[in-house]
Amino acid sequence: MSLPTVVVTRRLPRQAWDALREQADLVCWEQDCPVDRRWLFDHLPEAEGLYCLLTDRIDREALQVGKRLRVISTMAVGYDHIDVAECTTRGIPVGHTPGILTETTADLAFALLLAAARRIVEGVEYVRQGQWTTWSPDLLLGQDVYGATLGIVGFGRIGQAMARRAQGFQMNVLAVRSSHGVNGSPTSSASSGPGTQFMDSPKLRREVSSAGTSQDQSV
Repeated sequence: MSLPTVVVTRRLPRQAWDALREQADLVCWEQDCPVDRRWLFDHLPEAEGLYCLLTDRIDREALQVGKRLRVISTMAVGYDHIDVAECTTRGIPVGHTPGILTETTADLAFALLLAAARRIVEGVEYVRQGQWTTWSPDLLLGQDVYGATLGIVGFGRIGQAMARRAQGFQMNVLAVRSSHGVNGSPTSSASSGPGTQFMDSPKLRREVSSAGTSQDQSV
């Protein structure tokens, strides 16, 4: 029995590639850049599946070319690059990866927060340029994150993940509720974490600004 043909629009990590090729005959765009549309249209007519990225425009024209498509999946959280309505009309299910980058994005955001507050990049460059000689009281004096006030505008999944990380630093978390969900409420009290104070955006700006000029710190 022959395997279904699946067009893959970007090179995949080896583990993912090996798992997928056990289930399908893969036709892959080998370059590490967005797929050329002409190449895509050349290979879509024989494809039963399409595994794409958010950089690929899968519109009605593409779907008309891929008349044999039975499933489309995107390696992304968002799917606005795919004409989902047209897929629905054609009976083509669309898969995506909701929530897959929530914790990863929060890790990166908190790492950037720490790097900015503690002046990490400046310190690295200072040492690389050979300027380090000895310690001095105000050399690269940064800002404490522990116990600081953190303002989060938009309290969706990533905002909630940031609040959870802030708990470990005993931060005072102020947040503007996300517009998602019922009345903009977080999905659950557990996801928002204990001690998070909700307010509107103007008040949050005032509170964070005030904390930054008092004995507390704000970030």
